[in-house]
Formats: sequence, structure tokens, C-alpha cells
Amino acid sequence: MNHRQKKANTQTFGKLLIFRRMIDFPFSRIVIIFAFFAVVCSGPRQAGDTGKGMAWIGTWTTAPQLVEPYNKPPEPGLSGNTLRQVVHVSLGGERLRVKFSNQYGSSPVTMRSVHVAVSKGGGAIDTDTDMALQFDGLPAVTMPPGTGAVSDPISFFLKPGSDVAITVYFGETSPDVTGHPGSRTTSFLLPGNEVSAADFTGSVETDHWYIITGIDVIAPEKAAAVVVLGNSITDGRGSGTNKQNRWPDELARRLRKNPAINHVAVLNQGIGGNCVLRDCLGPAALTRFERDVIEQPGARWLIILEGINDIGQAGGEASSSAVAAALIAAYGQMIDRAHEAGLCVYGATLLPFGGSFYDSPSHETARKTVNDWIRESGRL
Repeated sequence: MNHRQKKANTQTFGKLLIFRRMIDFPFSRIVIIFAFFAVVCSGPRQAGDTGKGMAWIGTWTTAPQLVEPYNKPPEPGLSGNTLRQVVHVSLGGERLRVKFSNQYGSSPVTMRSVHVAVSKGGGAIDTDTDMALQFDGLPAVTMPPGTGAVSDPISFFLKPGSDVAITVYFGETSPDVTGHPGSRTTSFLLPGNEVSAADFTGSVETDHWYIITGIDVIAPEKAAAVVVLGNSITDGRGSGTNKQNRWPDELARRLRKNPAINHVAVLNQGIGGNCVLRDCLGPAALTRFERDVIEQPGARWLIILEGINDIGQAGGEASSSAVAAALIAAYGQMIDRAHEAGLCVYGATLLPFGGSFYDSPSHETARKTVNDWIRESGRL
């Protein structure tokens, strides 16, 4: 597909994706659009081609950030102890690799042993599926500050839409922790080395993720991923803890039910409290765009639903107007970069905030200015 054809498709269908209040969101509309795009929007793969008709595709991801002091790991802490974390994947597969990050750490993080297993709920695992990961053939790995690690691929039967437990026995860790506070999923911490424990009875529980950032699977070439870039609405605000019912989770379920598009993964790159233009909670969307969107294996589509925190934190009328103009320019930058990388872009209008602490006439005018551009500019 040439650039002109791709631009025409994104202009036509990007305008259709207008988000309403999440309780009324018409997921059937997205499924119909994806059924079309699965055929016409087939730009170059983003990473990890393996040959023989198979490729690496992201099946689960979360956007890392510097964890705030009040969201750090509870006592007894990570160093010398074992943390079991549960994640909900979208695509399945028979080979996987797991990603970890110490991007925001101030000192090295050592993982002495890492296991993956099928979760049985809570802190329990199916021990028949428990497997150790290696890193360049070794069971342990140390991540210097500002770096990450990717496990060696392993054979592992991963069921689509299933819950996976990642259990890490840590050595020394950094006082500045890389993680994702808005997990909406419970993690379990035990003292010492309990990496193969069948359950984590007596563990300390915390509803945050630490160090883990993604799981990729080997999938047929037709498989691909839609990345969702957003703030708390995408991250899961209003969803239930351990319910795995964030709106990207629900989108993934709908896609899996349609045989024409059940090969499409959904990668949630939402950060609660995030902004587009500047660092709020987590790095600005513009800053993290390359890492969280372009570098995702198999990325082929992008949904952008972000900007409400920029508007809500603006001052008076002049500041709100300036933020609206800056958001439009930022969206343009992201659209151009996504198109260069072969991704089709969906623009999502900013949701109403009447009655909230963001509500003001100048903020509402800015929101409408941005939404009018999303609907009418033809840039998507």
C-alpha cells in the first residue's frame, strides 16, 4: 500500500472512532473497522521477523515509569525476596519471551531467578506449567540503571486471553523503582527464594507491577498488534481490580471472537495521570512515543486517546487555548512518526468532564477545539 492509499484509509476510518462514555462504548464499531483494516492496512512489520511465516508479536505490555514513593514495593521490599505478578495476555502462542526494565533505576537490579507459569488465580500457579527463564543462557541477569533485559525464548503453551504469573527472585535492587503503579492486578511478595512455590500463602499483597514490561509470542505473519496510547481511562480507571476489564481488555475479547481478526493483539500503553506535552505522572506521551508505540513488536495500528490531563491542568483562557494548539501539533507529530513506521492511526476524541475538577468554560472550549480537529482535519 502506498502512502496516499494509507492516508486515505486512515482519514476515512479514523473519523469513525469517536469515543463516548465508556459504559456506552460501541465496541462492535471497532471490530467492524478492524476487520476492514486487517486487509487494507498492512504496512511493514515493526520488529522481530523470524522467517518461515512467523514473527514476534507483543501480546501483553505495560508502560514503565518511575514509581512514586507512596507506590513503591511494600516491606520486606524486593531485594533478596520473591515477587509473583500476574498479567492478562491477548494473543496466544507456543513460544514466548518476557521483557523487564530498570530504565528509571539509580543502581543495578539483579534477578537471580525468573519463572513463568499459568496462573490459577490469586498467588497460585499450575506447577505443571512452571518454567524457568534464562538470559543469554544464564538463569540470572543484572540490569544496570537505564537498561532492560529480554529473556531467551522458551517453549510455552500460552492460551489466548489467559492469565500468566511471572515470578522473580531478586538479588540487589534499586531504591528508585521502575514499574507500573496502575496495574489493577494484585502482586504477591514473599521473603527469600520462593520462585517455584505453588501458591503464595502468607504473602504481602500490593496492587502494582514492578520491573516487568512485556510478553511477546511467536505468531503467524498475519498476526499484528494495535497499540493504545493513553492516560488513566486506558490504563483502567474505573475497572475492577483483578477483573481484567479495562476497555482495551474488552476490545481484545471482541477481536478474539471474530475469526477474521482474532490474530490482532491489543497492547495497553496507558499511564494514569499521564500528559501528552510534559511529564506529569510518567514521561510525556511525546517522550515515550518511540518506546511505547513504534518499538512494539508487530505494531500495525495505533489508537491515541490522550490529552485531557494537559487541558485540565491549564490555567485560564489563554493557557487553555495554547494547550489545545500544542496538543494538535503534538498529535500531528505522532501521526507523522506512526505513518513513517507503517502504522495506521485512529484518533479518539477527548471525553466529557462536566462536573469534575477539570470542568471550566475555558477547558471545555479547548476540549472542543481538539475534538473538532480530530474529526475534521483529515490528518489521521
